[in-house]
Amino acid sequence: MLIGLAAMVIDATQRLRDLGISSGEVHDVASGFDLGRLADVLTSALSGVLGIASSLVFIIMLVLFMAVDGGTFPRQLTDAARVRPGMVSALVDFGRDTRRYLVVSTVFGIIVAILDTIALDVMDIPAPLLWGLLAFLTNYIPNIGFVIGLIPPALLALLEGGPGLMLAVIVVYSVLNLIIQSVIQPRVVGDAVGLSTTLTFLSLVFWSWVIGPLGAILAVPVSLLVRAVLVDADPCNEWLRPLVANRPVE
Repeated sequence: MLIGLAAMVIDATQRLRDLGISSGEVHDVASGFDLGRLADVLTSALSGVLGIASSLVFIIMLVLFMAVDGGTFPRQLTDAARVRPGMVSALVDFGRDTRRYLVVSTVFGIIVAILDTIALDVMDIPAPLLWGLLAFLTNYIPNIGFVIGLIPPALLALLEGGPGLMLAVIVVYSVLNLIIQSVIQPRVVGDAVGLSTTLTFLSLVFWSWVIGPLGAILAVPVSLLVRAVLVDADPCNEWLRPLVANRPVE
């Protein structure tokens, strides 16, 4: 890839010379272009992607361990409901809404991954299946996940085919992912779990600030848990339901 980028620099240098720019000025521009620095940027971007992937692996392992304990959990909830029926009912609703959120996100993630893989394959971007998988994983990050999934294939398109191909990848991702992930999906998620689009975005910002990249992935489930404990479980806070959920006071 760096060889292809070096060829692009040489080609751009020759074009500057053809436009009448002096050799000294062209040399100054070319010498100021640091391939090592660009490699560092690429490495940082990939490190961020790997960090998100490791967070997803942690979540998957946690879910597996919770599944192991799931056999006895209903009995424990039944025992707890004798003392705090309101809290148990809120936690049951939280579990149901979280499952709905994961199902909706998974379905839309599969759709986005298939469309992105096909588009990248048509444009001859290397490893389209890998970037489609990345698009699927980043779909669990509300609103801005597609931007994270766009960076690696866009940079690869720049190195392989130049600015034109990179622009084509950005346009395709923006049309497909922005419409699906940032317009359609938040509405469906809001209807499924009772969170407005604005509150979903604010949850993403807040939990990312509190617990880092993992907060971006867990923003919606954690917000649902907070709502269950602080609002749904306490009858005195029922008046807050219309403010934090797309559901009326019962």
